[in-house]
Amino acid sequence: MAIDPNSLPRDAETLRKIVVDLAEQLDRSLAEQNKYQSLLRELLEAQRNRKSEQMSKAQLALFEAAWKARSAEADSAAGEDDDDDDLDGDAGSGTKPKTPNQKRGGRQALAGHLKRERILHDLPEAEKHCAGCGKDLRLIAEETSERYEYIPASMKVIQDVCLKYVCDCTVRTATKPAQPIEKSTAGASLFAQVIVAKWADHQPLHRQEKIFGRHGIDISRKTMGGWMAQCARLLDPLYQLMKKELLSSKVIGTDDTGVKVLDRKLPFARIGRIWPYVGDAHHPVIVYDYTPTRSRAGPAKFLEGYKGYLQADAYSVYDAFFTPQRGMTEVGCWMHARRYLFKALESDEPRMGPALHLIARLYAVEERAKMLSLSAGQRLALRQRLSARLLKQLHQYLLALQSQVLPKSPSGAAVRYALNQWEALTRFLEDGDLEIDNGATERANRDIALGRGNWTFFGSDGGGHTAAVLRSFIASCKRCGVEPFAWFHDVLSRIPEHSITRLSELLPQNWNPANPPFQA
Repeated sequence: MAIDPNSLPRDAETLRKIVVDLAEQLDRSLAEQNKYQSLLRELLEAQRNRKSEQMSKAQLALFEAAWKARSAEADSAAGEDDDDDDLDGDAGSGTKPKTPNQKRGGRQALAGHLKRERILHDLPEAEKHCAGCGKDLRLIAEETSERYEYIPASMKVIQDVCLKYVCDCTVRTATKPAQPIEKSTAGASLFAQVIVAKWADHQPLHRQEKIFGRHGIDISRKTMGGWMAQCARLLDPLYQLMKKELLSSKVIGTDDTGVKVLDRKLPFARIGRIWPYVGDAHHPVIVYDYTPTRSRAGPAKFLEGYKGYLQADAYSVYDAFFTPQRGMTEVGCWMHARRYLFKALESDEPRMGPALHLIARLYAVEERAKMLSLSAGQRLALRQRLSARLLKQLHQYLLALQSQVLPKSPSGAAVRYALNQWEALTRFLEDGDLEIDNGATERANRDIALGRGNWTFFGSDGGGHTAAVLRSFIASCKRCGVEPFAWFHDVLSRIPEHSITRLSELLPQNWNPANPPFQA
């Protein structure tokens, strides 16, 4: 819109106010434009490329050089020694340990636990006689090679035949073993297959329906959905016991992710939430919870009575938990803090790079503790010797940056997040059992993210609860190194007649199979 110069006021103060107002409007417009450009760039990157915050060694070397150049004068004046040599070798020994379980090159041996079928290949009788010397050939050795062959999955029908006896005064009939779901046409092995296929291998029920159809078996997706709900109810006492085990942990990690949920009252799918809760090393369970919304009521109810460390992101619903009355202590996540810095890297590399370099050195300390298989006390000592100094440097650097970055810019958001969460982010210096980040919980969420790309939604809130129960056993089996099909098959076979007082024997970390793995 053209401005008539004659309409402008002549008063200098009024002109100044107009200019200031126009400048503020321009700043707000540019900030909004940068915000949408950043969101568009993130969406395009997510669509085109695999999401990763990993940086190359060359990039980290540049950040390290920038940090050293920036802090050289301050370090020299203070007389501080560089502690890089502590990260290049064993803590205190100066030698670099070998990484355990390094994979060697070349073809790996075929799985030793598989059944071997020996096929003998012999010469025809006519070729066992030498035409040159006229003698018979003698057997001196064997040359053996191995290959994998796949036997397609098969189904069979089990007929339970109960013999009946009679005399003049009584009739007696033999009883068959209790089934997971009485009068069902499926046994424990089929329940286990449907559960594992959906919640471990992310096969939606309509695909499983087609797979069974190729075997000439008609099992509808609705029937399989009913089976899973009934199995979840059958396993609920074990789920509650696993939750009790979780709440005995010194530290619990949690996060959440959204899943579409069908609702007959709405013309569209609403968003429900799945919350994974990860126990510590002494309580190796992962328990999922489902809530229809993301409100505080969900985690508040689930964590009722828990007192200990809670490791999570900076979601505001957790703030009410970290009070003396509630008894929880907040542990921050450096993965989230690093993510903000990484997002700001493209627009502000000279200032974000050194911060990312220092965080990379924090993770190098953690990696060293892992490679050396240090105990909690030893890891704490290593952190206090190395990580504490790095955190002091990073804190001073972020405080200096705070006045240099725009508050609403990506750099400003990254600096503000780290400083606001600083006490929680440095909590891992207090206890060697605490982790530097909440990566285990994010990995537990990853399977949900993979699965919803296949099965897309939950059919109801009840379906969300079923998913939470069954996913808890899948994830806990994975964490404990237990094959989930074998666990579900065995536990579903035993639990109908298993003593409630010995239920803990069936938890994945305590499980010993009563029956051999199922074989067709």
